[in-house]
Amino acid sequence: MGKRAIVLGATGVVGRALVEILSQSPAIESVTAISRRKVVYQRANIINQVIDFDRLNASAEVFNGDVLFSCLGTTAKLAGSKAKQRLVDVDYQYQAAQLAFQRGVNHYLLVSSSGANAASRHDYLQMKGELEQKVAAIGFKRVSIFQPSLIIGQRHDVRVGEIIGSRLMPWLCQLPMLAKYRPITGEQVALSLTATGLSTAAPTQRLTYYRLDELHQLAKA
Repeated sequence: MGKRAIVLGATGVVGRALVEILSQSPAIESVTAISRRKVVYQRANIINQVIDFDRLNASAEVFNGDVLFSCLGTTAKLAGSKAKQRLVDVDYQYQAAQLAFQRGVNHYLLVSSSGANAASRHDYLQMKGELEQKVAAIGFKRVSIFQPSLIIGQRHDVRVGEIIGSRLMPWLCQLPMLAKYRPITGEQVALSLTATGLSTAAPTQRLTYYRLDELHQLAKA
């Protein structure tokens, strides 16, 4: 029997690619794609679960599985305020991780951000760092934290800053001191997540910058 995968944030730029890649892996039995609104998938092994994130406890059963990929994320502008952004970037994901742990999930994989630091003065990086600390302390047998730089790809929402960054950063990152900040595509992150989710490694690991590129190449091999 293959692994039962759960994808939180299944409609985002990373989540969409991840669901598709996982569903095609012979090592995956099923993919539970969690979303706010119904999504129709063509593959029989993809199960869409529509949930109310404000009532996560009522949907605890959807977190039955072997491995949870958490790709959820937003911006203060899209959420409407920093407080609402925190609900998505910290509270929802932490509660989902707790429910998954209680339902027997062994491996938790989180898409965080480069520069994530609970002590950061930057709200976004502080939230990402806080979530990293919280989920690492839950007790999963294995935790994998991904810290990519700017993630580029087709989104449902328009993020002007990311559009500008995706055009400028590849040029700027040709400078050696900025190489680690070069953008990475959602598909590359998804391939890295898949490679890690199907492998065996240290109980807790952080994967950043160059290592993400190395992993996505392994996933293609």
